[in-house]
Amino acid sequence: MAQDFDKEFLEYVVRALVDNPKDVKVERKVDEMGVLLSLMVNPADMGQIIGREGSTAKAIRNLVRIVGLKNHARVNLKIEEPEGGRMMKTSEKKEVASDDLDNISL
Repeated sequence: MAQDFDKEFLEYVVRALVDNPKDVKVERKVDEMGVLLSLMVNPADMGQIIGREGSTAKAIRNLVRIVGLKNHARVNLKIEEPEGGRMMKTSEKKEVASDDLDNISL
């Protein structure tokens, strides 16, 4: 039970932050490098988990590492990207928009 405390802690913190707490899933894997927690959330909640410039994700990672240190384990957090991939960068959006203008007929 003590070994899964990091997983339970992560689930508790993330469920408190997101709009869809039922969609939060955490997988725990142990290998020679330590413990890897893989976090999966609803795609609509990714922004809340990442935060502005990754600040929320960084804070969650720090908390999980501290819990791991307390239990004498090296714990890392991997935030799984949802199906459908990333959003386009602003420069990519501009390219798509200019291509669409060329194809419009009046």
